[in-house]
Amino acid sequence: MTGETNTRLADLFGLAGWSKGELARLVNRQAAAMGHPQLATDTSRVRRWIDRGETPRDPVPRVLAALFTERLGRVVTIEDLGFVRHGRAGKRQDVGKTENPDQLPWPPDRTAAVLTEFTGMDLMLNRRGLVGAGAALAAGSVLSNAMHDWLQTDPARPGAVPRATDPLHADPAGFDRYEAAPIGSEEIEALEHSVQVFRAWDASRGGGLQRKAVVGQLNEVGGMLAYRHADHLQRRLWGVAANLAVLAGWMSHDVGLEPTAQKYFVIAAHAARESGDRPRAGEALSRAARQMVHLGRPDDALDLMKLANTGSGDRLLPRTRAMFHTIEAWAQASMGRGQAMRRTLGEAEDLFVSDRRDEATPDWMQNFDEADMHGMEALAYRTLAEHDPAAAIPAQRHAKLALELRSKGHERSKLFDHISLASACFIADDPEQADRYARLALTSMGETSSHRTWDRLREMYRLTGQYADYARTDLLREEIQLALTQSPVNHPRPGQA
Repeated sequence: MTGETNTRLADLFGLAGWSKGELARLVNRQAAAMGHPQLATDTSRVRRWIDRGETPRDPVPRVLAALFTERLGRVVTIEDLGFVRHGRAGKRQDVGKTENPDQLPWPPDRTAAVLTEFTGMDLMLNRRGLVGAGAALAAGSVLSNAMHDWLQTDPARPGAVPRATDPLHADPAGFDRYEAAPIGSEEIEALEHSVQVFRAWDASRGGGLQRKAVVGQLNEVGGMLAYRHADHLQRRLWGVAANLAVLAGWMSHDVGLEPTAQKYFVIAAHAARESGDRPRAGEALSRAARQMVHLGRPDDALDLMKLANTGSGDRLLPRTRAMFHTIEAWAQASMGRGQAMRRTLGEAEDLFVSDRRDEATPDWMQNFDEADMHGMEALAYRTLAEHDPAAAIPAQRHAKLALELRSKGHERSKLFDHISLASACFIADDPEQADRYARLALTSMGETSSHRTWDRLREMYRLTGQYADYARTDLLREEIQLALTQSPVNHPRPGQA
């Protein structure tokens, strides 16, 4: 007990709209449903949790996390409630007043516990048909400061990860959970193949339709990690967890579940480090940086890219460095830093062509090919064109090259290319060409579950405003307005590219 208000719990309690008596009754009811019928919480105890910072005993934090998750329609973890224990039971840090509320970085057993708890809560939302919303994203500087030194070191071994002993993170009753059991190389190979299948689906149709399946698979892997496997198997299993967590994060970002996405990227970075693949950890953080640029927070993106670069170690391939540079360039473009953006893209091009493929390309980098390189350059130049219209010309050139090079199965990327190209044409005062490419984008809008495509379409619609009196564009505007009525995204986000 700290004697001070648990501000995180107080804030969530206010959002939920319960009285303290209601919450006490709900805790008792939910605890009984989770196999703890002996629990007897009353109003005075709830008051002590909120007003005096008292930490309740297990299973109460898990019960509260489940209740707030269902009530608020987004994943609420034990840390979100302001309950974190370190060392002996009863010792508590005031999470509400620290700049690192999730206490990053996590040790291996903590990572496995967070992974299992978070995916279990996420699956609960899927079962109840709830929609995630409302939580805040951590700043890039917070993540970078917390994880900088840790990410540059190798994980300590014994041979396997022990089960978590923290009573607040015991196996969460009532959540979907794979029962820990030994597995062999064949099972892990099947899991690795499933990652490839999910990745291909995401590239083609967007994250919405398969997100639940990926989260469910990741939840099972979290259970597997609780078992003591041989070291080489445990490393591969951590690698599967990293890949699935990146996919879960990217799919969550693709459908607008931004705080959920960021949590998965952080989980992925932890899992990748435990697998011994620091470049994969850096790539996971680069995804979080792309998310930040999309949300209009390029300064946070640059903080995360510094962490991704320094944390990846000396095994980072030139092509991966090139990809990192394109993300940095996009962030610079969104800040209007044209000279810095051009210099960064030039370095990216040099790195990309210098990659002689002497080493086997990791499977998680195989989607970043020449087409994707040009697609990212098109996006950076199109973004800069908002500040410097002359950048619209190279944006068109790179978008056309990307479209020429796109292989089958990358429909979402093609859609982004068409929108980038149409937007660049509008900025370059070429409404006829813009109309052509905008219509190509519209024909495929319904074939993807990606919310980001609708966000970009809204930005393109904004650019059509200066041509509202142009007959052909006026008709296009009507068609875009009609398409937007079918969008799963109800409100535009500020500062998007």
